[in-house]
Amino acid sequence: MIYLHVPFCRSFCTYCDFYSEIACRGRDAQLFEAYTAAVCAEASLRRDEIDATRDLNTLYVGGGTPSVLSPAYLRRLVASLMTGGVPPEPPASLRSDSSRQASCHPEQGEGSPWAEFTIEVNPEDIVEKGPAYVRELLDLGVTRVSMGVQSLDDGILRWMNRRHDAAHARRAFRILRDAGVKNISVDLIFGLSQLSEATLSETLREIVTWRPEHVSAYQLSIEEGSALGKLVREGRYEEASQEQCAAQYRLLCDGLRAAGYGHYEISNWALPGFEAVHNSAYWTRHPYVGLGPGAHSFDGNRRYWNGDRLSSFAGSTGESLTVEEIHEEEVMLGLRTARGVPEGLLEAGKAAAMLADGRLERLPGRHIRIPENHWFVSDDIIADLL
Repeated sequence: MIYLHVPFCRSFCTYCDFYSEIACRGRDAQLFEAYTAAVCAEASLRRDEIDATRDLNTLYVGGGTPSVLSPAYLRRLVASLMTGGVPPEPPASLRSDSSRQASCHPEQGEGSPWAEFTIEVNPEDIVEKGPAYVRELLDLGVTRVSMGVQSLDDGILRWMNRRHDAAHARRAFRILRDAGVKNISVDLIFGLSQLSEATLSETLREIVTWRPEHVSAYQLSIEEGSALGKLVREGRYEEASQEQCAAQYRLLCDGLRAAGYGHYEISNWALPGFEAVHNSAYWTRHPYVGLGPGAHSFDGNRRYWNGDRLSSFAGSTGESLTVEEIHEEEVMLGLRTARGVPEGLLEAGKAAAMLADGRLERLPGRHIRIPENHWFVSDDIIADLL
């Protein structure tokens, strides 16, 4: 299970504070070559770690904006992650439920050496590079594309400093589909003070007509190091109220449920069989290796991360988790999902009180979860439990 961070963007989004470098076309070759060589060297040094996570054979290429890279660079990066040219297929007994469900759709990943290979893309890159680029991604083994649409309102997209407009998002989705991508995830953002329920509803109505296999919707957060954080500090942006954010979240939940999408994690919905295998493994605390600047890794007991500078990211710092911290993670991550957690993980008295007042519900198999109508306040519920 591998995460590969591509730290390049053509521009910075208003809300983002992830580590990234502006990739100006005049110096692309220099930046991309240095990055690719460094990651290939890192993969070689961490071969034992990579091979130790092969029981869940997934690759997620995120960023940043991975779609700024040409297939030639991506090909070198992916080749550096393979042992003997092809990574092994995981035993069926070790696959997650969502992996087994995805196998019901063999055409979506047929011929790929990966059980799931996701790459994040920007609509503008897909429109600019066209179907030939998408087919090269599929030839590389990509089985799943995650596209950052965020909104279909051009005014909001401009405020976000996104490179695409609504027309390009529509065209990009059609290019992906027509080129043969069978598993597409669309990202949306809610929780903006200037986003009306009517505008969000209109965006959602159109998105579900596209019929992506997966939808992720994230509430806008104010990150200190982002341009948005600066606007808030200077009093030039007023955050949306909790009531407004909750209403927008309910709209998403209701609209996606009506369209046939299963709400399997707080921020994620999927058509049956298309739950994200890689991301689902994060929520069950499966070990993974993170490569590239700023990437995080986890070995089951220790979380560690690379530096966030392109010139010197090799080597990592980290922390070992205590027994108490492991327990807290199991509860916190498990209660973000529709599967919930085993009853034994929760303090009996607190769990009983929350079952009685509806903040928790019991599932078959002695599991307990937060019901969907309380997911928006799940952080408060989890804090009370812990």
